[in-house]
Amino acid sequence: MTDLSRGCFRPLLGLSGAALALAVSHTAAFAHVTLATSQAQPNSYYKAVLQVPHGCGSEATQTLRVQIPDGVYGVKPMPKAGWTLATTRGEYAKPYQSHGETMKEGVKEIVWSGGSLSSDNYDEFVFVSFLSGDLKPGQAIYFPTVQQCAKGEARWVDVPADQQSPHDLKTPAPQLRIVADTTTAQAQMDHSGHAGMDMSTPATTGNDIYKAGDLTITAPWTRATPGGAKIGGGYLKITNNGKSVDRFVGGSAPFAGRVEIHEMSMTDGVMKMRPLPNGLEIKPGETVELKPGGFHVMFMDLKQPFKQGDSLKTTLEFEKAGKVDVNFSVNGVGAGAGQQHQH
Repeated sequence: MTDLSRGCFRPLLGLSGAALALAVSHTAAFAHVTLATSQAQPNSYYKAVLQVPHGCGSEATQTLRVQIPDGVYGVKPMPKAGWTLATTRGEYAKPYQSHGETMKEGVKEIVWSGGSLSSDNYDEFVFVSFLSGDLKPGQAIYFPTVQQCAKGEARWVDVPADQQSPHDLKTPAPQLRIVADTTTAQAQMDHSGHAGMDMSTPATTGNDIYKAGDLTITAPWTRATPGGAKIGGGYLKITNNGKSVDRFVGGSAPFAGRVEIHEMSMTDGVMKMRPLPNGLEIKPGETVELKPGGFHVMFMDLKQPFKQGDSLKTTLEFEKAGKVDVNFSVNGVGAGAGQQHQH
């Protein structure tokens, strides 16, 4: 892992005039990276949804880097299909207590890389965390963020000085306002004109149940994809009620060129994805859950974007149970089953 003092964490705040010019060369008012939920209480869990409305001018975003400020700990980023996830760890400014344990270090920077988000499209990048009780109502904390593209970058790293409004900044860092009671706070609305979009809708996995031989397939779901996306992930549960091993080997769908089984795993701080050419083993009496950050269905070479509210008919194939048609419910871009941070 990279030492923060030597890596790219510190230089984000040292911004040159050339970088500033590049970052704002195409930008309309408030068309910057923002947090979907811009207010939260201290001493509480917080799900951060970074909204990315465009690239670097006409260039597609290939990497997104975000710094984690003091007072935010226990950070766990959500993997994105088609992107490599990496984290940089460092010491906290002060130790935190979590469930009887002392936490002296944790994630200080998150990097999603290897993807391609067209400047014509919108997407979200998600992590969960805990906000320290030391944070005070009325205080604002900032998450400096950099979009890196093939020919340049957009640096949303400016933090307001005393008495300065964030609206006066050309390239403001995403801001989170600490409040005493979120139930009385103004309805969440980001500055980039995406008001009315539900950025934190939980996944609606439904109660759909399908049978294939001795197997039970429960609640297939997926996320909406930005226009132009070529891949998408699918999630479900499979229970083997039989007495012999079966294997989930793939499938087919009219909206995708290929349907494969993939696995995501963390290696040396980097989240990597790999296909399972031999499929996924389902042992007798076992329930296997395909979910974000682990085993999942990968829809390749998409012929159309996934739109929230749609139902996508897909044929799943098993080594012994054969083929079965299921419907994947399409949820919001940032949706995730059980997305509330669990104790």
